[in-house]
Amino acid sequence: MKVVFVIKEDTHSEGLLRTEKQPGDFEFGIYTLGDLSPSPVNGKMPNARERIKEIIAAARLADEAGIDIFGVGEHHRLDFVISSPPVVLAAVAQATKNIRLTSATTVLGTSDPVRVFEDFSTLDLLSDGRAEIIAGRGAYVESFPLFGFELTDYKALFLEKLGMLLELNKNERVTWDGYYRTALQNAEIAPRPVQPVLPVWVGVGGTPQSAELAGNLGAGMALALLGGDPARFKPLVDVYRNAGFQAGHKPDALKVAITSHGYIAKTAEQAKNEYYPYYANYVSRFMGGDARGEKLTREQFELMANPISALAVGSPEQLVEKILAQHELFGHNRFMAQFDIGGIPYAKVAESIELLAAKVVPNVRRELRKSAMQTV
Repeated sequence: MKVVFVIKEDTHSEGLLRTEKQPGDFEFGIYTLGDLSPSPVNGKMPNARERIKEIIAAARLADEAGIDIFGVGEHHRLDFVISSPPVVLAAVAQATKNIRLTSATTVLGTSDPVRVFEDFSTLDLLSDGRAEIIAGRGAYVESFPLFGFELTDYKALFLEKLGMLLELNKNERVTWDGYYRTALQNAEIAPRPVQPVLPVWVGVGGTPQSAELAGNLGAGMALALLGGDPARFKPLVDVYRNAGFQAGHKPDALKVAITSHGYIAKTAEQAKNEYYPYYANYVSRFMGGDARGEKLTREQFELMANPISALAVGSPEQLVEKILAQHELFGHNRFMAQFDIGGIPYAKVAESIELLAAKVVPNVRRELRKSAMQTV
């Protein structure tokens, strides 16, 4: 899909127009997992304190730039800095004014749903109603032995705890009985959030079962598209929506978010040249490269970063085209990018955030509004 659009002049930085968000507009976010990676350029290793400060700075910049969502993920290992998303997001809440705050994701299978709800409800109070939860099974399994759970119960734990979390979200007093924890008898669930209920999304990596579960429960679906042809993932969105319709949920309640790795620079070549060493570093450390004795070559990266691929790397114009093409496939409501991976310097992350806000957001929204008007 080739899109022709015009970037209008304004007095904003870089002379670009940023359109105001309207009700129902497509949403944009950034998220981080807070990896601690040595720079592939100079070998410098950030410490945890520096990394946390960079994350808060990125959130503040995204808020000032008008980005809608900021998310932090959960890991329990020494090469990631965030083990408690609500604590980090509480700090972010005090440094920002408008941006919504979400986990990305909360590893629900090894968490107590009561504590998760209480933490995010408290975050909602601190942030004047900006908290959300993306609940997932987690790509890593270190939390299972750490918190005393059996990995063989991986799926069952998540299913039971997700159902419990949604029940806690709906009711001030809860009577509940399950298999993996003690029952609740008319228990008071406090504090209650500012919002009537906390928005809950289910993180989906690629299994139809997870997509169907999210649809059955009427939760949002956050779908991770980290590479390849996005069309391969359309069946998951179809499974999600069909399950939701059959369960009696209204179509506008079945929201889809696409999450991707990404990087934006003024030109496509600049983006690829700057991003490649850090992305290759991240793939090697966290996506199985070292385990297979492989390093991501530049040729492999070029294929992954092509205009059709889900990897959100390129110029602002390319990102606009990718997001609009994906919207034709999925009809999704939200796009979230992870910029800060593999030891990439904060200055480069900040440039990507600014380009996303100034050049990508307004043009995607403008094109989607035009398309909506043409179908009325």
